[in-house]
Amino acid sequence: MSTYRESLDPAGRTPTTRNRYVDFLRAASIIVVVLGHWLIAAPHVLPGGLEYNVLLSEASWTHYLTWILQVMPIFFLVGGYANARSWRSALGKGESYGIWLRARLRRLLLPVLPLLAVWAAGAYILLQTGYDRALLTFASQGALVPVWFLATYVAVVALTPLTLRIWDRYGWNALLVTGSLAVLTDFVSLGSPGLTSAGFLNYLFMWGTVHSFGYAWADSRIGGVTHRLVASAAGLAATGALVFWGPYPVAMVGLNTQGVNNSQPPKVTLLTLAIFQAGLILALEGPARRWLARKRAWAGVVLVNGRIMTIYLWHMTAMVALIGVSLLFDGIGLGVAVDTREWWLTRPLWIAALAVTTIPLLMVFGRFERPNPDLRPAPPVWRPVAAVIATCAGLGLLAALGVSDEEGLNGVALALPFAAAIAGGVGGARRWERVALGVADNAHLGKGMSQFGQRLE
Repeated sequence: MSTYRESLDPAGRTPTTRNRYVDFLRAASIIVVVLGHWLIAAPHVLPGGLEYNVLLSEASWTHYLTWILQVMPIFFLVGGYANARSWRSALGKGESYGIWLRARLRRLLLPVLPLLAVWAAGAYILLQTGYDRALLTFASQGALVPVWFLATYVAVVALTPLTLRIWDRYGWNALLVTGSLAVLTDFVSLGSPGLTSAGFLNYLFMWGTVHSFGYAWADSRIGGVTHRLVASAAGLAATGALVFWGPYPVAMVGLNTQGVNNSQPPKVTLLTLAIFQAGLILALEGPARRWLARKRAWAGVVLVNGRIMTIYLWHMTAMVALIGVSLLFDGIGLGVAVDTREWWLTRPLWIAALAVTTIPLLMVFGRFERPNPDLRPAPPVWRPVAAVIATCAGLGLLAALGVSDEEGLNGVALALPFAAAIAGGVGGARRWERVALGVADNAHLGKGMSQFGQRLE
């Protein structure tokens, strides 16, 4: 009976060798992202209609808050740690790159498809009724803000075997090279008006460097607490120097001030910010891991991580839906001017309403986050690689353009992620489970099927 109860308790089944701090940072970061997006949004209903403000545009003092609220560096740090462990585990089990990358895509791409399907269907219906196309584009751009991260992250993940091999051979020198390339990219793109598009290379150079920080962490090559705090202080000082004496603005999110945007495409300021944040949070690893050994603390982390992709992908759609419902009732709750005393006092109610709106979405779409184990044969490498390219292109276009434009639906952008799922063989694992279970007639496969069945019990 106790074994059965433990099987129903994911927190109780966590191996003692697992670094729970990795999972905690992933969960904490997603909560910060969600609360940050909900806080920064400042829709305001006036007699002339809806005015969509952004707190950062209305209150410049909040720009410094983004040095904490911009947690994409933490996601890539944690991703590097997890992907290093995952790829090395795959090598140890003799799995091919095709199998490994397909598994990564199943975890990252499958939860996105329902979001895109809902927005495509909803946009089509609204367009047929004559709904304002500009407003629909604006709303969908806001709702699909989260997918830009996935477009970049999928590309960085696909390069893990290569970048990890480089790290294994050259260590910190490899990060010095990619970090220098990020600096050079900024110098070229900001200093040459005709080469501004070169800045997009930093989606790989800059975030790839931060991802490789995770390799150093996985290999215990970050140093002790003192080294981590010194690195954090150096990162903070460098960020401050770039902001106060360089061309970079204070805000570390997608805000165009001083003619430069720190995150779109990413600038070297996010690299120094990553050093500041990583050094600080890794200095806290020891006491945090001791705290996470407590059952209640760890259960909360497991709960969030169980629906982490769904929370991330749907929280902005929940906000768009709540604003839409409010407008049906003459903008109830949206009549307070941003950055006033009354506005700040109503923020807890605003966030609570958004949380309540998000919960049904988690209940409906959370099931796509945990795909069935994939027992299919290894695919040709070109299939998951083609899926990566199509995923990055489609999600990047949707984040930039929304689901519609003056011509109607952005059909190509919407179709690319679904084409990626087909090309990469992301779906269809259930059929192969039945086939595998039906032919498990030798000792080796029988043992594997038995273990597989135990995981499902």
